[in-house]
Amino acid sequence: MGFGPFLRLEELAPDVALIQALKERWDPECHAFLFPWGHMVPTLEDVVRITGLRVDGQAVIETTYTSYQEPVERLLELEVRGERSSLVGRTVLQASLGVASARHRTGEEQAEYLARLTEDTRAVLAEEEGEAADRDLRRFLILVIGKLILGTRGDPVSCRCLPLLEDLTQVGSYAWGAALLAYLFDSLGTSSRETGVAGFFPLLQVWAYYHLPSLRRMVARRRGAVPLLQRWRFCHDERSLRQQVTLIYDTMDTIPFGHVQLTPYVGEDDATQPWVERGRPYFGRDIWLHCFNTVVPLHHRLVAWTLGLHQAVVEFPTRRRSWERPGRSFRGIQQVTDWTVRVREQLDDWERRGKEVVSEAASDEDYYRAYARRYGAQVYRGTRRPLDPEGRIASLEGILHSTIQQRDDL
Repeated sequence: MGFGPFLRLEELAPDVALIQALKERWDPECHAFLFPWGHMVPTLEDVVRITGLRVDGQAVIETTYTSYQEPVERLLELEVRGERSSLVGRTVLQASLGVASARHRTGEEQAEYLARLTEDTRAVLAEEEGEAADRDLRRFLILVIGKLILGTRGDPVSCRCLPLLEDLTQVGSYAWGAALLAYLFDSLGTSSRETGVAGFFPLLQVWAYYHLPSLRRMVARRRGAVPLLQRWRFCHDERSLRQQVTLIYDTMDTIPFGHVQLTPYVGEDDATQPWVERGRPYFGRDIWLHCFNTVVPLHHRLVAWTLGLHQAVVEFPTRRRSWERPGRSFRGIQQVTDWTVRVREQLDDWERRGKEVVSEAASDEDYYRAYARRYGAQVYRGTRRPLDPEGRIASLEGILHSTIQQRDDL
């Protein structure tokens, strides 16, 4: 089904300060981070290299329902939480797989605990066959997809993906990695008062490790391992959360532009990562991402320089469609909606693999000026980035500061 590399990933401790600092830089209109040096955004290549999840294939999109009670009872033999709900209790799912009472033993290492948990689970599942085995497989997949890939906050696990699991032979044909990215983009766009991020947050951490190594938030764990998430672990920080976030902000303001890694995967041995080769036709393209009732754009043209191209001036995106960021009442399952019909244009775009990003620009300077005019007050006010004392523009700093100054003088 294509989940093998993902399920073999080792645990990555959450870097709450880094996730919070990144969320503060997120612009929900253009679905990208706003840094002093320009836009940056996780792409489908980042997803497949870091997680090993498939980013090619069928879009994760289907009809959403007001209640999932019937398919949950029929396919999982469980109950949802409430009449109009898609949620099942995590502990209920774990109990159905025979691992509800599993706990760490005193002095037991994480690897030992996971090995024991795996052994216990296999012992339970080995007794099942036929329809019972299919039921348990769906229970396991609901836990993986609903709690890890498209993880919700708190205990409940969403069963919205259950209709896609009815035919188990088709589960491996879906682009679960693209759905992960769509769900994460949507979560980053929530209110700044919500400091947490739903979804697979380790993607953001490792993405920052590769593209912003000057933050020094990581320690090497297994050099050469793939997927790339297995190579790193969080460098534990004893300082308070407030101190850590402030330090990350200050570092982001002063990172030399040359220290930002725009193409960090050059030189990777792709022969050991077959999932990368399968996803390559989707790399470097503007494309719509789908995750059930969440449809978001991946504006790769805003970060053409991650393809080794000069960044041309482009029209900075604005939100024009109500369903790009639905209100909370709509994001739920208040009505039956066939999303393959509702977003047919965007689904066709996915099936055409979007649009290739190209650039005829000879330099980045026009983009820097336009970026400063658009985002100056939001990104650069109070910045600690030093001006070039000789007036030379070796990167974008001089252009940004001069543009902001000219605007403020008007």
